Amino acid sequence: MASSGPKSGKKSLNTVTLLFKLPYYTQWGQSLLIAGSEPALGSWNVKQGLSLTPVHQDTELFWCGRVSVAAGFTSEYKYYVVDDNKNVLRFESGEKRKLVLPEGVQDGDVIEIRDWWQDASDALFLRSAFKNVIFNDTEGVKKEVQPVSLNKSLDSEDIVVQFVISCPRLVSGSTVVVTGSNPQLGRWQAQDGLKLSYVGGSMWKANCVLRKSEFPVKYKYCQISQAGNPSLELGPNREVDIDLSSPKQSRYVVLSDGALRDAPWRGAGVAVPVFSIRSDEDLGVGEFLDLKLLVDWAVNSGFHLVQLLPINDTSVHGMWWDSYPYSSLSVFALHPLYLRVQALSDAIPADVKEEIQQAKKHLDKKDVDYEASLSTKMSIARKIFNLEKDKVLNSSSFKQFLSENEEWLKPYAAFCFLRDFFETSDHSQWGRFSEFSKEKLEKLISEGTLHHDVIRFHYYVQYHLYMQLSEAATYARKKKVILKGDLPIGVDRNSVDTWVYPTLFRMNTATGAPPDYFDKNGQNWGFPTYNWEEMSKDNYGWWRARLTQMAKYFTAYRIDHILGFFRIWELPDHAATGLVGKFRPSIPLSQDELLSEGLWDFDRMSRPYIRQEILEEKFGSFWTVVAANFLNEYQKHCYEFKEDCNTEKKIIAKIKTSPEKSLWLEKEDSIRRGLFDLIQNIVLIRDPEDPTKFYPRFNLEDTSSFGDLDEHSKNVLRRLYYDYYFARQENLWRQNALKTLPVLLNSSDMLACGEDLGLIPACVHPVMQELGLIGLRIQRMPSEPNLEFGIPSQYSYMTVCAPSCHDCSTLRAWWEEDEGRRSRFYKTVVGSDEEPPSRCTPEVVHFIVQQHFDAPSMWAIFPLQDLLALKDKYTTRPAPEETINDPTNPKHYWRFRVHVTLESLLDDKDIQATIKDLVTSSGRSFPGKVEGADESGEKLSKVQLNGKA
Repeated sequence: MASSGPKSGKKSLNTVTLLFKLPYYTQWGQSLLIAGSEPALGSWNVKQGLSLTPVHQDTELFWCGRVSVAAGFTSEYKYYVVDDNKNVLRFESGEKRKLVLPEGVQDGDVIEIRDWWQDASDALFLRSAFKNVIFNDTEGVKKEVQPVSLNKSLDSEDIVVQFVISCPRLVSGSTVVVTGSNPQLGRWQAQDGLKLSYVGGSMWKANCVLRKSEFPVKYKYCQISQAGNPSLELGPNREVDIDLSSPKQSRYVVLSDGALRDAPWRGAGVAVPVFSIRSDEDLGVGEFLDLKLLVDWAVNSGFHLVQLLPINDTSVHGMWWDSYPYSSLSVFALHPLYLRVQALSDAIPADVKEEIQQAKKHLDKKDVDYEASLSTKMSIARKIFNLEKDKVLNSSSFKQFLSENEEWLKPYAAFCFLRDFFETSDHSQWGRFSEFSKEKLEKLISEGTLHHDVIRFHYYVQYHLYMQLSEAATYARKKKVILKGDLPIGVDRNSVDTWVYPTLFRMNTATGAPPDYFDKNGQNWGFPTYNWEEMSKDNYGWWRARLTQMAKYFTAYRIDHILGFFRIWELPDHAATGLVGKFRPSIPLSQDELLSEGLWDFDRMSRPYIRQEILEEKFGSFWTVVAANFLNEYQKHCYEFKEDCNTEKKIIAKIKTSPEKSLWLEKEDSIRRGLFDLIQNIVLIRDPEDPTKFYPRFNLEDTSSFGDLDEHSKNVLRRLYYDYYFARQENLWRQNALKTLPVLLNSSDMLACGEDLGLIPACVHPVMQELGLIGLRIQRMPSEPNLEFGIPSQYSYMTVCAPSCHDCSTLRAWWEEDEGRRSRFYKTVVGSDEEPPSRCTPEVVHFIVQQHFDAPSMWAIFPLQDLLALKDKYTTRPAPEETINDPTNPKHYWRFRVHVTLESLLDDKDIQATIKDLVTSSGRSFPGKVEGADESGEKLSKVQLNGKA
C-alpha cells in the first residue's frame, strides 16, 4: 500500500483511496499490475507497480487493486500482464491512460476506477491514417476542450459517476450524450440525455450524481449530429452497479468505457507502384508529383487509400536490375528515378526545356526503360543544378532540410560519390574507405575538395525529391486519402547502411523464404540477415529512424515479409537458391539429441549424397562428363564435389568459365539444375558456426538421400522435421516478434499492415492480433488448410483483402492461364456448373472484385490492373504483360507501366462511376459525400454474372 503526505509534526495531506477494477481473463501463472508515472504506481518500473488481485463477481473475473494517494493526484498509467516474477508478458495498446481525479474529492473518499483493457485494434483509429487524414475534418467546427465540473453539493446517499468514452470517429460538429434508464440520463430519450464535454485526445467526459437507490443503472452512449439527429451506439446496454455492502463505500465511480461502439469502419484503396504510373508529364516512368493525379482519380473512384511499393534509392549496380525496389541502396534516401526535372526550377533555359520535351518522346515506351530514364533525368538535373546550386543550397528551406537529415544524407552522398569513383558499390573494394568512420566522412564531404559539387548534387536531388513527395503527401491528406508506403525486410549487402552500420548485419549470410506458393524451390533475396542482438543495444535505433523517416510522407505502411520479424530464412552467402536454409532464430537439433534417437552417421546425412546410379538417372549418358568435371570419386560409386564447385555460386561460376564449357554449351541450364539437385541432396544441414548443431532440410522426404535411409532413421527424421518446423520454435518466435515489432509500431503513429503470406507459424496471427497488425488475404493463397480458394465473406475484420498483389499474376492473367483451376473456381466460388468463359470478361472481374468489396475486411485494396479490367477498353494488352514481379526469377525486370495515362483515366467518368458504385453499395467509407448514394450502409443490388440485377 503506497502512502503520501509527510508525517511528523505537520498536518498530513488529504488522502483518498483509488480502487482499480478491470475485467480480464488470464492463463495460469499470469497476473495483472498497473505501472504508471508516479511513485505510487512504480514510476514506470513494472516490478514496482501496483499488483492486482483476481476477484470473481458473478460469471466475470475482475482484477482489483487499492492504493492511497493525495487528493490532487494525477498520473499516467497502463495495465500489464506479468508472470510470477513480474516479467512482462504483454501490455495494453494505445496511448497511456491519464488519471485525473474528479472534482470535489475529499479526505478519505474511495474513487473506484473501472477500466477496460485497451486492445491494439481499439487504438487503430488514433493512428495518423485516421486521426490526421480520414477523420481530420478541417472544414468542420473544431471541438473545444471543456472542463468537467460538478455543480452540486453531495450528501451521504449520493454517488458521483464519471462517464468517460473515446470517440475517434466522431463527425465534426457532433456531440456525445449518455442516455439511460433514470431521469438524469433522459429515460432513454437521447435529446434529454447527459451531455459529455470534449476533454482532448478524442476523449469525452461528464459527471452525474446518482442516488444509491437508483443502482444498477443501464445506459448507452449516443452521438447527436449538428442537425440534431441521434445515433445510438451498437451492442447491448451498458450497466453500472455499486456494492452497497462494502464497508468502505465508493463515493466516486470513474467509468472508463473504452470506445464508442460504432459499426466496423471499412475502406478501400488502389495499389500501384510509382514506376508503373503513366502521365502526360513523366519521362518514361512515374514520378512523385504524378501521385496528385492518382489521388484525384482515387477520390473520384471512392478510394481512401493509395498503396505504393518501396520508393527508396536502389541504384546499386547502375544497371536495369536495380529496378528491384526491395533491394535498398539506402533505407532513408528517395529514388532519383521519381524526380520531376521540370519542377526543379522556374527558370529552366529554353535548350534544357527542349531536351526535356525530346526525352518525353524518346522515353514514352510500353515499359519502363530504367537505365535510360534515370540517366536522362540525372543529366538534365545536373544542368539545372549548375545554374541554380548557390541559390537553392543557400536557401533557408534547404538548410533546414540538411539539418534535419544530415545523419543519413551525408553518408549517402559520400557513398554515391565513392560508388561512382570506384565504379562499384561493393565497399570492400574501396581501399582505405572500405571501413566507414566519421573522420573519413567529414573529409570526403568537406568544402574545398574537387568533388564537393558532386556531393552537393546528391544533397540537391534528395532535397527536391523530399519537396516533391511532401507536396504529393500533403495533397493526399487534404483529399482524405492515405498514402501507404512499403517497409522492405532487407537492404542490399552493398548499401550505405551496411557500410555505415556493419555490426547490425550478418554479412556472411543471405535472406530469403522457404518454398511456398510463390516458388517451390524457395527464394534467395541476397540481403544479409539482421544482427538483432546488436540492434537491441540501442533499442533498435536504426529501425526507429527508418519509421520516423517514412512517417514524413506516409500515414500507413506495409511491413514486407512480417514473418521475418518472428524468424528469417537464413542462407549461407554462397547459396544461389533459397532451398537449403534454416530459420534464425531457431532451436537446432543437437548432436546429443540425434545420438539419443539412434542417428549417428552425421556425415552421411549432412553432405551431398551422390551415387553413380543417381548420376546416371539425372544426366543419362552425359554423367561421365559431369563427374569428370565437377566430382571426385572418394570410394567406389560414391562421389563428392570438387573444391572449386562445392557451393551453388561456385557451380554457376564454373559452368560459365570452365575451359570445358563447350561440352555442355547447349545443356547449360539442365546441367546447372542437375548439379543443384545433387548439392541439395541432404537431409541435415550442419551449422557452419557450431558443427554439433543440425537443421532438417526443408522437404527432406523429397530427396534420394532420405529415400535410401533405413526405416528407423526415416521415422525419427520425420518426427524431428515436424517438431523443428511446426512445434519447438513457436514460443521462441513469439518472443522474438514481441521484442522487435512493438518498437516499430511505437516509432511512429502510422497505421501498420503486415504481409503475412507463405509458411505461417502458429504464433504469427495471435501476435499480430495482439499488436493490432492488419494481415493480408489473397483469394488464391488461402491461409486456411484444405482450401484452394479463399472465401472473402469469411475473412476477419483485421485484414486487407485483395484478388492479387504485385508478387503474383493479375486477376486477368490468373484466370486465363489455367483452364482446370478456372473451372474449379467457377464451380466452387461462383457456384455455377456452366463452362466458365475462357477470357476474364468484365463481368467475371466485377463478380470477384465485388466479393472483395463486400468482405468484412477493414480494407479492400486492388491492384490498378485488376480495376481497369472492369472495362473492356482497358483489356486489349495481353494479360501476362501486366505482371509486376515474377518471384521465381531473381533477375526479374520490374518495368511494368500502365498503358493509359492518369489524365485519360480521370476523363473516363464511366469506370470511376462503376468503381464508386462498388464502394458505396458495399457500405465502405469514401472521401466526400456522393449525391444519391445509399448512406445507410444497406447493400445496393448486385450485378450477377448473368447480367441480371
